[in-house]
Amino acid sequence: MLRRDKKSELCGFQSSVPMALRNAKKCLLFATLLIVIAFSSAIAQRPSASRITPPEDTLQQTNDSVESLVAKVWPSVVQILVTSYGPRAENDRGNTSIVVGRQRAVGSGFVIDPDGYIMTNAHVVNGAERIQVVLPNADANGTLAAALSAKTNIVPARIVGMTTEIDLAVLKIEAKVPALPLATYTKVRQGESVFAFGSPGGLRNTLTRGIVSAVARQTDPDSPLIYIQTDAAINPGNSGGPLVNVKGEVVGVNTFILSQSGGNEGLGFAVPCATARTVFKQLKQYGQLRRQEIGIGLQTITPEMAASMRLSRDYGVIISDVLPGSPAEASGLKTGDILVTVDGQPAENLPSVSYYFRLRDSAENVQIVVLRGTAQQSFSVPAVELRNELDTVSSMADAERNLVSTLGILGVEIDQRIASMAKGLRDPYGIIVAAKAAGATTEVPLQVGDVIRDLNGRQMNSLDTLRNSLKALPAGAPVTLQIQREGRLVYLSFSLD
Repeated sequence: MLRRDKKSELCGFQSSVPMALRNAKKCLLFATLLIVIAFSSAIAQRPSASRITPPEDTLQQTNDSVESLVAKVWPSVVQILVTSYGPRAENDRGNTSIVVGRQRAVGSGFVIDPDGYIMTNAHVVNGAERIQVVLPNADANGTLAAALSAKTNIVPARIVGMTTEIDLAVLKIEAKVPALPLATYTKVRQGESVFAFGSPGGLRNTLTRGIVSAVARQTDPDSPLIYIQTDAAINPGNSGGPLVNVKGEVVGVNTFILSQSGGNEGLGFAVPCATARTVFKQLKQYGQLRRQEIGIGLQTITPEMAASMRLSRDYGVIISDVLPGSPAEASGLKTGDILVTVDGQPAENLPSVSYYFRLRDSAENVQIVVLRGTAQQSFSVPAVELRNELDTVSSMADAERNLVSTLGILGVEIDQRIASMAKGLRDPYGIIVAAKAAGATTEVPLQVGDVIRDLNGRQMNSLDTLRNSLKALPAGAPVTLQIQREGRLVYLSFSLD
């Protein structure tokens, strides 16, 4: 029994070995099958070699996209040739100012309306005696053959209107040319790719590439003007050319650079497309820029102001002045009111609010929401237009007839017509400085737009009176001019050389 039991145990042990081996083989086979299925699935999901895009193909696609953009934009970009009086010296913004003395200058522009309307910078054409536009060739596609082509199509142009304050001008040619669309400014984003088209240094059909460095840059804290900043290479001659996004839309008008060397240092600035759109509409229709206002003064709220005046906000824009007899006063606005919205737009900083009023183009009342104490109040305020008529004075000056060589200026006498145009004149007489002139015998800190009223206490009613008064003074004689500058009376004293 015992042996049988042992045998049975032995037999039982022996019989279990092949069973375990068979089970192990099944497990191994099943595991192998799972691995094969998983590997096959991975292979099936893996893209085939024909679907993998090599890096060089991706780069080629990028090149093709840029080439397509270039072919789309160039037919609407023009070179502007200006014959004027005065070498165009660089100023601290890298653009040019009017200094009289016959010479030629080159700028850029783009077609904004297919009926022959071209946008450029005011400083490109201001003081021009003759303006010509070099239209792009039909085959201006960026190829070697197009670049080496000697074909040019030069047509005359006239100034429709310009605003020296915003530095934009609209020209008109008698030709049909495809126009570039303007982008939507609110959709412009920091970091997006942009391309600058133009004629830097007179080199026609030059393209540079960069990004939007900042969507809204205020370069002068005392000015409400806002610019798009870009690192796309912009140099003298690019002024007035378009800054274009990847869709071929104009996001801005290249205007000036900040530079220590006079060349590109990656700090280029363009007038935003929203500004260009409004300015074009008004210049085309009226020949001048019409500014709307409601009669209020605005200031930025500082923490000290908020604390001392116990304001409900320590940021934003406060009404510092309400002009007597203005629409704002009639509507009930008061000093100390804090702006919340203007026409539904947030009013959180002074540049954007001032910029909005500068470019507002609507016959509707301005809808203003303010904080008075802690309560919000709404006002509907009529807007009145301010016309900057002096923008057109420089076009009235003749380089010979209006030259006052001693002071180095072109002056325009204030007659009845100009007096009616120039709002804010203290008196209906004087000489308006329309441009600076080369070859001055005396350095006088006069600026374009100044009104010369008196010379050594004598009233200046005409150019002849001004010239003869200066001529009668001996060398080294002291001179004091009383001028009106930006609405204020100022004395300028100097000695004749």
